[in-house]
Amino acid sequence: MLKMVDKKPTEKIEEKPKSIIGKIKEGIDDKEEQLAFLSTIVRLAVLVWSAGILTLAYVKLPAAFNIPEQKLDPTFIASVFTGTLATFGVQAAGKKKGGAGGGDANISKKDMEFLIAKASETAPAQTIRIEQAPVTIVPNAAPPKK
Repeated sequence: MLKMVDKKPTEKIEEKPKSIIGKIKEGIDDKEEQLAFLSTIVRLAVLVWSAGILTLAYVKLPAAFNIPEQKLDPTFIASVFTGTLATFGVQAAGKKKGGAGGGDANISKKDMEFLIAKASETAPAQTIRIEQAPVTIVPNAAPPKK
C-alpha cells in the first residue's frame, strides 16, 4: 500500500549580503568597541596609503607599468605617515647621546646662561617685520641725539 505524505514547501529565507559595517555590528556588541575597531581600520588604511605614496615617491617603476613619474614633495605624506604611526604608539628614534648632532640634554643652568651670554656678545641681531610696502631704508650719517 502506498501512503500519501503531505509535503509542505519549505520557505526559503533569503539573507541579504551584509556590508562590512553590518558584520562589525554583528560581531561586536558594545558601541564603543565598534567605534574603536572602525577607527583602527581607518588608521590602518591611512597608514597603508601613506606608506604606498612614500614608496612611490622614492622608487622608480619600470616602463612596463605605464605609470608616469610624478614629481611630488613627500614631506606632507611623511608627516601623515609618522602621525598615524604615533597613534599606534610608534615614535621616531631620537638622536643618540654624544653622537654626531646629538647634544647632551643635561645642560646645567649655569652652562645655559654662559651660552646665552656668549651668543648675545658675538652676533646681536634684530628681526623687523614690515607689513606695508614700499619701504626705503636709508642709513643715517649721524646717530640720533638723546
